[in-house]
Amino acid sequence: MADKSAGMVISTILKHDTKITSYKMALLRAINDVVLSFPDLRSYRQDIAIPLRLLAEFWVAYYWGFAQIDRPIWQGQRATTFKEVTPSNNKRKNDMAFRPALTRFRELWEHALGSAARPSDGFFVMNELRVPRKRKTYPPILLDAYQQVLKDISKTLEMPIRYAGPGNWTVFEKPKQVKELNDRTITVPSTQLHEKCLVVKADLWQVFREMSLWVEALCIHEWCLFTESVKQDDSSLDRGDIYNLLTDRPDNRRPLTWERNKIDLLILEGHTFICPWTHREITPGVAYDLDHLMPVSVYPINELWNLVPADPKFNSHVKRDRLPTIERLQQAQPYFELAYSQYSASESLSDVLREDAEIRFSQLQQDLFAASLAHAVADFIEQVAETRNLSRFG
Repeated sequence: MADKSAGMVISTILKHDTKITSYKMALLRAINDVVLSFPDLRSYRQDIAIPLRLLAEFWVAYYWGFAQIDRPIWQGQRATTFKEVTPSNNKRKNDMAFRPALTRFRELWEHALGSAARPSDGFFVMNELRVPRKRKTYPPILLDAYQQVLKDISKTLEMPIRYAGPGNWTVFEKPKQVKELNDRTITVPSTQLHEKCLVVKADLWQVFREMSLWVEALCIHEWCLFTESVKQDDSSLDRGDIYNLLTDRPDNRRPLTWERNKIDLLILEGHTFICPWTHREITPGVAYDLDHLMPVSVYPINELWNLVPADPKFNSHVKRDRLPTIERLQQAQPYFELAYSQYSASESLSDVLREDAEIRFSQLQQDLFAASLAHAVADFIEQVAETRNLSRFG
């Protein structure tokens, strides 16, 4: 069980620490989401280093809805002396230091999309631009703007890290580059040697893992109360509006044409897939869905390991956005392995599968890759279902 004192640290930061911005709520929520995103790290029982860049990606998702050019939602009190305030100059005391960069990026995103952004687009953007092959499909001006947002947020992150708890650096140490970490500290997958990282102690990591639903709920609750207390340009804004922005989740808007074309070719070449839920064989002429094993409404992940051919009727009418029971998951695991083995018969799918798996899982066996990945994916799904208390099907 997690250390009770570590649990009190989280509660104290959220309930009793002085808050002049929403940064502390965003910091704890981001750590919580990272813990959920990399469940296999729990087996190390060691301190974990999270790159500030990864925390910044989650901040893009959280603050996305507050960075509308025509309806900004302020995250700090007004300046005590009058200054003309516009979204471009952002002369607000204690508001988001990265608002100009995020607002600019959101404008570019809407231009690239050809329509107004949704509140959940921050989560969609975060997951799209984490995957190298998908990042290449976006224009350089958008990618440059995204890197600027991450740079500005990473700099901002050091403030709530420093002032979490009483005094300076009392809960978290000053962020360090990977080369400065001790040998007992584990880094999350995809961390680069040059990146500056926040180190989360093993007992605190365990608290986040065991109490993630409570941590998220308290973060969002306190965030709503804080934002409601800030004087807004729109006087009708209330905590319900803030809650909707902070909890909105994307649907699956990105077409999976490339993946489907590659899988269709494998099927035509004689490679058989089996639906992990109905055990129906998928052969030439048989309709199938590309099922998100982890539903988009839970995590908007289009990484290839999360996509397997499945019976479309079952996927649409039974599974929907639910997760399987542990018994159903155990029965499905061999069919995950079969799908990953079949992907490996395609050079392009094989490369993508390994690339996507490496940014998510830390303990894969290369000589037994498909089996190891299937086990890791099943474990990921079970850990998320258990910690989030999600609806399940049997």
